[in-house]
Amino acid sequence: MKRPLPSKICVVCERPFNWRRKWAKDWDSVRYCSERCRRNRAKKVE
Repeated sequence: MKRPLPSKICVVCERPFNWRRKWAKDWDSVRYCSERCRRNRAKKVE
């Protein structure tokens, strides 16, 4: 039986997003669900 993937809430759009293989090494530092949210972070955060 598969275990559910870990998830987080995006700090920009406030939507949940799941773990992805490309984030495996730095999952603890991932804050944004997408490149689009990362680019738009200045509008929402800080």
